[in-house]
Amino acid sequence: MAQDIKQTVTFNARPGVIYDCLLDSRKHSAFTGSPAKISRKSGGAFSCYGGQIGGITLDTTNNKLIVQAWRGKSWPKDTWSVVSFKLAGAPGGKCKLSLTHTGVPAKNIKGITAGWKSHYWAPLKDYLKSQNAKPKRKQGTKPKVVKGVKKSSARKIKSKRK
Repeated sequence: MAQDIKQTVTFNARPGVIYDCLLDSRKHSAFTGSPAKISRKSGGAFSCYGGQIGGITLDTTNNKLIVQAWRGKSWPKDTWSVVSFKLAGAPGGKCKLSLTHTGVPAKNIKGITAGWKSHYWAPLKDYLKSQNAKPKRKQGTKPKVVKGVKKSSARKIKSKRK
């Protein structure tokens, strides 16, 4: 009989950073240390951990939600589970991620429950620390000007840094 897993974890990064780490092949590979190929499109296929996990992205809402049909390589052919990552902003520029993993085969529940923590949350936290992950300014946008600081003062500060 299939079972469900629910976990909540908070990351020191904004939801958009976590969203990208979960759906960007290069970033996913970087934080897990294993090959990943992920389509960001609904209906697109993905594989991670060198093909040990595979599936289809069912739905996404930019920076807020990822829903995927998952299956382990060793699972019986017609056995699928559904993973939902809900992302929300948390105080201090953090992200609260709520995971719901439904339809996990009973014989795999213990290992997969532990695996989320050891193969996803811990390495993702380490990756974020190493990257000092902060949202990057979009190309072509100017930095915000702080009120009360003259442009000439800002230029002086900038030239002193060089």
